[in-house]
Amino acid sequence: MDILATTKAVASVSLLDADRDPEGFSQELGRSFERYGFAIVADHGIPADLIHRAEEKAKAFFALPEEVKRAYHQRGGGGARGYTPFGIETAKGAVNYDLKEFWHVARELPPGHKYESSMPPNVWPEEVESFKATFLELFAAFDRTGAKLLEAIARYLDLAPDYFVDTVRDGNSILRLLHYPPIPGDGPNVRAGAHEDINTITLLLGAEEAGLQLLDRDGDWVPVTPKPGELAVNIGDMLQRLTNNVMRSTTHRVVNPPRERRGISRYSMPFFLHFRSDFLIETLPNCITADRPNLYPDPITADEYLQERLREIKLA
Repeated sequence: MDILATTKAVASVSLLDADRDPEGFSQELGRSFERYGFAIVADHGIPADLIHRAEEKAKAFFALPEEVKRAYHQRGGGGARGYTPFGIETAKGAVNYDLKEFWHVARELPPGHKYESSMPPNVWPEEVESFKATFLELFAAFDRTGAKLLEAIARYLDLAPDYFVDTVRDGNSILRLLHYPPIPGDGPNVRAGAHEDINTITLLLGAEEAGLQLLDRDGDWVPVTPKPGELAVNIGDMLQRLTNNVMRSTTHRVVNPPRERRGISRYSMPFFLHFRSDFLIETLPNCITADRPNLYPDPITADEYLQERLREIKLA
């Protein structure tokens, strides 16, 4: 039986402190990532009006007829761009699919870019006005906020503050627009089965609707409950691997709501910040000690690792 540990809580920090007290901010953030793999970030710099516009555009798209949405499903694309219908994505090792549909926005690359073979162009719906402009603006805002968080992580790991700048330059990051539809009845499926994120770090807007939980190292499920407008930020498997498990990529899930709220849709917008495709994920020397031997002796590029994991969750 699951234990819900309501007395445990991840750190809640203000990104304003990244400039006011860089060392103190990095220590508080880093300790929460090392203990829980998660932190809540306020004052993140993403404008409230932009968030509101993006939420309205996402809701407008998901309200379109099913046949219109499915026209934007890129078959054989691993869900990397455009629309992924309800009932496809399945958590690693799970039997039942997740109760969600989503849309992916990626980085726009100029023609002839060296990463275009691993980063196909975006797809844009014609039916929702200003969809492209809104989500490219939000993508850029997430990118800026993610860079500040990575700078703090670098400080915590005793790296140069700009260590991650090159590792994520033109990275294969993804902005996901998520819709969890109303749940018609009881069944084995959940909104998002227990899983870990593949990428470097994830920045999530929209987690204030109850349901997001992390599995801590004591085996307890801990609710992640940001206030409206705050970000829930978590470590992904790529950063866990790079840091030899110093930074924890924590199992998390989105559970189904109480029966009285099952008729209500849930929306969120996670930003999966990725390394650049050809970045070699090789254990950082200062994360290897006598007490913490190298758990990942075989380096792997970010794109190779991504493709391996996408196959596991049935998106490739």
